[in-house]
Amino acid sequence: MSGSFSRRAFGLGGLACGFLGSTYVRADDNTPVTDTQDAATPPPPERILCYVGGYTQHGPPGGNGDGITAFEMNRKTGSLNHLNTFTDVASPSFIAFSPDKRFLYAVNEINDFEGKNTGAVTAFSVDHGTGALTKLNTVSSGGADPAHLSVHPSGKYVMVANYTGGNFALLRVQKDGSLGPMTTLIHNTGPRMPDRASDNPPGNFAISDHSGSHPHMIHADPSGRFVAVADAGLDRMYVYGINLDTGRLFPAKKPFTTMTSGSAPRHFQFSADGARLYILCEQDSKVVVANFDAKTGDIAPQQAVSSLTAHFRGSTLAAGILFSPDEHFLYVSNRLGDSLAVFQVAQDGGLTLVDEIWTHADYGRALKFDPTGSYLYVANQRSDSITSFRVDKTTGKIGFTWDFTPIGSPTCFEFLTLPA
Repeated sequence: MSGSFSRRAFGLGGLACGFLGSTYVRADDNTPVTDTQDAATPPPPERILCYVGGYTQHGPPGGNGDGITAFEMNRKTGSLNHLNTFTDVASPSFIAFSPDKRFLYAVNEINDFEGKNTGAVTAFSVDHGTGALTKLNTVSSGGADPAHLSVHPSGKYVMVANYTGGNFALLRVQKDGSLGPMTTLIHNTGPRMPDRASDNPPGNFAISDHSGSHPHMIHADPSGRFVAVADAGLDRMYVYGINLDTGRLFPAKKPFTTMTSGSAPRHFQFSADGARLYILCEQDSKVVVANFDAKTGDIAPQQAVSSLTAHFRGSTLAAGILFSPDEHFLYVSNRLGDSLAVFQVAQDGGLTLVDEIWTHADYGRALKFDPTGSYLYVANQRSDSITSFRVDKTTGKIGFTWDFTPIGSPTCFEFLTLPA
């Protein structure tokens, strides 16, 4: 079953033209030309598509988005050019590719799927000739308002964190990429934590919801042996082993690590070798650097560093965390404070804040590098825009391109490289 497209999208013929036509951008002056106009100018060797999800009208947060929008990236300028929007999907606030990028999965951050108090997950196949999405199926996520999903490195399971539902689940991936039975559903409990962190930034009146368990992210370590879960409501980082045959999770030797009271661990990044874990805490806007034991799954915090410069005062909530492709730098988005923090990563994994710049928009959330590592993109939920930054790969510092891509309530990205 293929999805519907918005009025701004191309029709069937236009879709083929939008993705496969011979029009390209002249490298010297950014002017669209065709092969017949300038046969001596070869097309780029690869085409880079960017898929953007966010909040639609259907869902508790409400939003201005239409679904999952596909853009093509201009490799010279970093600008994103609209191709089409897949509209038959409710509030796809987080999306992720399968390891082979043949399939795309999206949470549906809603709480009324099929009339029950639960959200959903939707599976799509991806046409590697055109980049078009075809909807495969939509299934229950097992809890209300799923906020994050990822695909296990084996490709066998989609893992989803249900924020309001207070639980997380594993869904089996079928041979055709569609979603099959739920194999695990876990709901953790713990003591009521304070709404604000004990080490809150000065003047921060924003609060995080600590009324109960609120899993905000679920992801496997690089080896695929362990699955980590950031629980922003219980201020804990959970670690589980996984049985790849059954899709069942079992607690690691040390089931969880308690973070700073009220800090609300939100997102995290593993180093590529799996030896370190970088945990972003929403409420106190800090990154916790921890050693990760590849044999036991044990988390051992070593450092905590603020994503705000010393002069900052006011309300802010950290949101996204992302390594540069070479892992020499780490980037963090700060909502409300509307800034991006740039950290240098030392050989021992330690962090030093080297820069903090304005996002030029409101409520920046997800961060994403394009596949070349030349541009960094920010999804600005409240500004209904994507902003982009040119990256200095030597210093890690970023400069605003002054390019704004209009899109309703964006929250997440995925990039796909296709042959020209």
